[in-house]
Amino acid sequence: MTDRLPHALRSDALDNRERILEAARAVFAVDGLDVPMREVARRAGVAPATLYRRFPSKETLVTEAFAEQMYACRGVVDEGLADPDPWHGFCLVIEKMCELHARDRGFTAALMSTFPHAVDFEARREYALRAIDELARRAKEAGRLRPDFVLDDVILVLMANSGIRVTSPTAQVSASRRFAALAIAAFQASPDVSPLPPVARLAPPASVSRGSQMG
Repeated sequence: MTDRLPHALRSDALDNRERILEAARAVFAVDGLDVPMREVARRAGVAPATLYRRFPSKETLVTEAFAEQMYACRGVVDEGLADPDPWHGFCLVIEKMCELHARDRGFTAALMSTFPHAVDFEARREYALRAIDELARRAKEAGRLRPDFVLDDVILVLMANSGIRVTSPTAQVSASRRFAALAIAAFQASPDVSPLPPVARLAPPASVSRGSQMG
């Protein structure tokens, strides 16, 4: 029995860690990063001391909670940079970044925050932003991206995308894809009329009906 005890403790510690991270991602997505650590512990079903033992600071918790998303973000920008058509690569980044953030709204808040002591997290974010800036430069040189585009426009799109609120994760992604298509159309140097992705239901039919009668 004593031989099995350390393994059981390690298993319990791992379970606690995963519960804390899942709770953190869920609560950050709804209430932002200012949620108290004790609330995260309560949602995870662990004692505050257990949370602080695993994650001694809010910065540590946030960066660990969204480490996987940051890796995915890097994969997206690398895929865009590798595309021989810079405009297609730029569009791919906008589409996939919006979808990534739509699937986890808390990640947007994490990406917009600064974490001086989380060196790896900061380095990955800076890499992603520099990559997007480089891709935008190539797309401008190809004459496809409007010349007045700036990197902050991507941040603006992600912030707006995170404000989409619908009734299900599927609808969230659907609405995000349509929003990304609208943003891309606005970024084009010479806009063309391309079909938009299917519309997502954002309001109950009754509300739409009342709105249509106001004119």
